[in-house]
Amino acid sequence: QVQLVESGGGLVQAGGSLRLSCAASGRTFSTYGMGWFRQVPGKEREFVAAINWQGGSTMYADSVKGRFTISRDNAENLVYLQMNSLKPEDTAVYYCAADIHWGDAHARLSGYDFWGQGTQVTVSS
Repeated sequence: QVQLVESGGGLVQAGGSLRLSCAASGRTFSTYGMGWFRQVPGKEREFVAAINWQGGSTMYADSVKGRFTISRDNAENLVYLQMNSLKPEDTAVYYCAADIHWGDAHARLSGYDFWGQGTQVTVSS
């Protein structure tokens, strides 16, 4: 069982920045593929960013490319999402996810085995 706990969400003005963190349990964290997803009420959960097990490969949704950066610290079992130039349309609950079977970065929601409880990000215009 893997537990994921997100933090760092909040209210920010458009153009501002936030950094989300995801703390993971598990002694084999360094083998997991990790991802960030987001969801707004009434819509499906959507992919934001992913990073492979060693941090050398990342991928992003087109909507956040160039503004968001995913990274990880395997020594501390942490994954980060640095969000810059935030827009009102980035408002959502952001979820951290772990793929314990496949260490590569990917956007397949169904491929992630464990999820955090989510953290709210609100961007005001």
